[in-house]
Amino acid sequence: MTAGLLTLLSSLVWWVLYSSIGALFCALIAWVVLRWCEHGPPVFNRVYLACLLWTLAGALMVGGVAIHEGHVAPPYGALLASGALRLALVADMLLGVVLLWRLIPRYDARRIRPASACLAVAAVMAVAFGAATSLGMT
Repeated sequence: MTAGLLTLLSSLVWWVLYSSIGALFCALIAWVVLRWCEHGPPVFNRVYLACLLWTLAGALMVGGVAIHEGHVAPPYGALLASGALRLALVADMLLGVVLLWRLIPRYDARRIRPASACLAVAAVMAVAFGAATSLGMT
C-alpha cells in the first residue's frame, strides 16, 4: 500500500513538473502571438496560468488516450493515427482557446478576442507538432 501511494505521489509530482515546463514554452509563444494580435502586451502571468491549466489538462487527455490505446512507448505512429487521439487533440485545442480567452486580460483590462486566442493556440500547436516531428517522436 505504501509503495502504491508513493508511486501515485511521484507520478503527480512529475505530471505537474513536466506540465509547468511545457506551459512555460507555450506561454512564451502565446504571449508573443497575443502581443502581436492585440497590439499591446497581455499580462504574462495570466498567459502562463492559462497555459499551465491547458497543459495539465492536455497531458491528462493525451496520456489517457495513450493508455487506453496501449501505445505508451515509442514509436508513436500508431497512436497518432488513432481517431481517439485526434478527437482528444481537438478537445485540447478548444479547451486552450477557452482558457486563453477567459483568463487573459489585455493591457486595457478587457478580455482578449476569441480570434486572438484561436491564433495563439494554433501557433502553439504548430510549434509543438513541428518540434515533435523534428525530434523524431512520430
